[in-house]
Amino acid sequence: MRHFELNHVAIHVKDVAASCRFYREVLLLEPIVRPDFPFPGAWFRLGVDQELHLIGERNRPVYAGNRGNHFALRVDSLVEWESHFRKVGAGYRPRRQRPDGAWQSYVTDPDGHSIELFTPPGSPP
Repeated sequence: MRHFELNHVAIHVKDVAASCRFYREVLLLEPIVRPDFPFPGAWFRLGVDQELHLIGERNRPVYAGNRGNHFALRVDSLVEWESHFRKVGAGYRPRRQRPDGAWQSYVTDPDGHSIELFTPPGSPP
């Protein structure tokens, strides 16, 4: 038995439309077709083969943060992403370097989910 990949990340959101705007306009994710489930939600492409699934009707608190629940996206340039965040008015935590040499920055979605953007060790920020 073996694992092949991380297929998707699913997060609960309160307002699917507001979350869709964030993931489209702030994180620039591509919406993809979602099956006709009997509850609200939306799907987005993450990289080549992974997906982000938004599940609507969240009614419990979100516990997230850089040392708590979060997911991470490897990006090409944190300098460019931070410029984009400033341009669209998105709050973010300025980049910092991890002990292994990777650079990371965090942005928070409308529900309080924390998303890490990072460049790998040895890459420029």
